[in-house]
Amino acid sequence: MPDNYRFDPTILREYDIRGVIGETLGPADARAIGRAFARMVRRKGGSRVAVGYDGRLSSPELEEALVEGLTASGIDVERIGLGPTPMLYFATYHLGTDGGVMITGSHNPPNYNGFKMMLGKASVYGEQIQEIGRIAAAGDFPEGKGTARHVDVSDAYLEKLLSAWRGERTLKVGWDPGNGSTGEIVARLVERLPGEHHLINEKIDGTFPAHHPDPTVPENLKQLQELVVDKGCDIGIAFDGDGDRIGVIDGCGRVLWADQLLVLLARSVLAENPGATIIADVKASQVLFDEIAAAGGKPLMYRTGHSLIKTKMAEIGAPMAGEMSGHIFFADRYFGFDDGIYVAVRTLSVLSETGTDFAAFHDSLPKAINTPELRFPSSDERKFAVVAEVSERLKAAGADVNDIDGVRVNTPDGWWLLRASNTQDVLVARCEAKDEAGLSRLKAALSEELRKSGIEPPPF
Repeated sequence: MPDNYRFDPTILREYDIRGVIGETLGPADARAIGRAFARMVRRKGGSRVAVGYDGRLSSPELEEALVEGLTASGIDVERIGLGPTPMLYFATYHLGTDGGVMITGSHNPPNYNGFKMMLGKASVYGEQIQEIGRIAAAGDFPEGKGTARHVDVSDAYLEKLLSAWRGERTLKVGWDPGNGSTGEIVARLVERLPGEHHLINEKIDGTFPAHHPDPTVPENLKQLQELVVDKGCDIGIAFDGDGDRIGVIDGCGRVLWADQLLVLLARSVLAENPGATIIADVKASQVLFDEIAAAGGKPLMYRTGHSLIKTKMAEIGAPMAGEMSGHIFFADRYFGFDDGIYVAVRTLSVLSETGTDFAAFHDSLPKAINTPELRFPSSDERKFAVVAEVSERLKAAGADVNDIDGVRVNTPDGWWLLRASNTQDVLVARCEAKDEAGLSRLKAALSEELRKSGIEPPPF
């Protein structure tokens, strides 16, 4: 490797490093990431890093190169092998390492891959990811001779997942790992969980032959919906490609989005932690914030981004948080990171312990009408400026604006949101109202603000 190394600038993102295999990302990049990350670990006095990888076809080669880079820079590596991202997070606690790196393309297409990192027990994101680029460009690589060994943490991880189970009532559950990296662990988990379990797409396959592994897209949940209805399941559970996000289906085959599932989980957590703060991102329904308050909790609306929310949770000691994207975080009886499989076990436990019918719970939620997440192109240079312009105009007009992340505008009809994506050249919008007439007025208000900033609103 040369003394210095320059990455394609598009791969250094807000929450991770991610690119297209053979175009913007390859083994040489992985080796340089290992060397640069080693500098960050050693600056903090660390010397041991856990490394895991997902089921993508390119992951083993990237893992090999990453480990080469780490050991060449004096880091001892604990190689935990193939599994979900939360198992790598767990390994950093279980093995007491000074950091962790997960090779994963998450929910992206098969030709993508990337790296999620922990320094100590905190997420590496934002400026720290840019620092990796600067270290590599300067060739500021430490020298050394680290060691590497294979270590299996899957048994310990499985025991931790099972420890979340509480309850007597047995359930009938459908599972769809989507051929992602949760498949093997989920298959082992259901052998030991009470109840009747039906699995589809549990074989780990980086080509994702059944469907794309993103449970926030309704099309990707169709197989699970059919399974739930066909088998008469109480609930269906899906995961994204690396297992840090969850999707759920009720017994009638209907999708519940993450902010709806969070109502169920928040009530359970608040029953044991009265008055606690529960965090949700700005895209979440007002129903969730109202239900947290009704259950005696303190709702906190915060910025979108799993790394940002994990950091905020640790800062204020919140027992639980969640995002519309399906990242749900438990510090209550767990470590505070996003783990879709752990969330699944906690959800089943709540249903079992309380005797709650999941479809009846779904029906009991206050009704709101909302748009899906609307995404429309805007350049990196312009997207943040548009949001700032809209915010300035609305505040000058005396509107009720929450600007923790973009602008969330409250009106008598409901609310609308406009924010700049941290990971793509897009603006993101969402509207929620009590009825269709109110939703139309919110859409019109959002469209008007976009046009004032020279943006043609998307059809919705």
